[in-house]
Amino acid sequence: MSRVTIDELTKVYDSPSGSIEAVDDLTLAIDDGEFIVFVGPSGCGKSTTLRCIAGLETVTDGTIEFGAEDVTDQKPKERDIAMVFQNYALYPHMTARKNMAFGLKMSTDLSEDEIEDRVEETAQMMGIEELLADKPKALSGGQQQRVALGRAIVRDPAVFLMDEPLSNLDAKLRAQMRTELQQLQHDLDVTTVYVTHDQTEAMTMGDRIVVLNDGELQQVGTPLECYHRPANRFVAGFLGSPPMNFLPVEADLDAGALSHPRFSLSLSDSIMADLDGTELVMGIRPEHGSLTTTPDAHPEPERLVEATVTVTEPMGDVTNVYLDVGGESVTVTAGGHLGLTDGESVWLYVPEAKLHLFDAETGTAIKHSDEPIESTRVSEASRYAETA
Repeated sequence: MSRVTIDELTKVYDSPSGSIEAVDDLTLAIDDGEFIVFVGPSGCGKSTTLRCIAGLETVTDGTIEFGAEDVTDQKPKERDIAMVFQNYALYPHMTARKNMAFGLKMSTDLSEDEIEDRVEETAQMMGIEELLADKPKALSGGQQQRVALGRAIVRDPAVFLMDEPLSNLDAKLRAQMRTELQQLQHDLDVTTVYVTHDQTEAMTMGDRIVVLNDGELQQVGTPLECYHRPANRFVAGFLGSPPMNFLPVEADLDAGALSHPRFSLSLSDSIMADLDGTELVMGIRPEHGSLTTTPDAHPEPERLVEATVTVTEPMGDVTNVYLDVGGESVTVTAGGHLGLTDGESVWLYVPEAKLHLFDAETGTAIKHSDEPIESTRVSEASRYAETA
């Protein structure tokens, strides 16, 4: 187990068309035994950062430390790491037993009996004892992934590095393996860096998540901190399915309201006092809005926005309703079957407490939802669970 410290890490690739800065001045501390997830769109720098930690990429600038040891210029075999890849990388001519033992034979002075004991113990932990005599071609995708994980575990490394290890599995097996990986990491208590583009994995697996975009760090925090307290518009829009709705608005300080060509929403004096600029972007999570077809009967008619239904998506327990608000698309996640039809007029209720506000120019968050973070972790994780 080891603390990983990344200090001002920069990685630049040179190409005929010019330099490409894959990672830009990244500073991060990963605690002993922490499960941390790097997440972001393709090309954001998450896999490059992982490869720099592993020593598979040379660092252009900055340092990487394991504990108090500077490993920036060390070779991968000197770093006491174990990697799990997207494509499993199993030797096809070797049995599962030999695949799991190979790394120990190459990198340690353990005896054959000691290696065999480690392989047997790990196979039992992973539930693959009966597969040890099989070669990869005889194993399913999930079984191959367990062998690949077992090969990493037997090495008893200081740091686990995982590069999208579940992306080749079907949805049901991914959900199962997510749970198994979390339990496994908890039992082993090994510092783990996990890379994914899948926000479901990030939200449900990580102690903290690191959100990257264009090689730059956007936010570090617990999954619910990043979801309910996004640092900027990018994080707010990236995390969440369906994603957060955004509408351009102006802060009308005289009227004490947010102004849009199709509506005006009054805000409390305490919030208006924090709005320096007039150009803003209003954000609302799909699950935080609600719909009514009887605006006159609503207790807060001044907080209703007229909209037109464009598409409904019944999901079983919820229905995603897509609306048109003055040419802007807005999504609302409502419970049960609403019986709405395309083209129908509805009114969207936007509670002030659930509003997010962002600076229109910089994207920096100005106001967050008041959703309590500590009490919603289980329910939030459940909301991200995939349906088999």
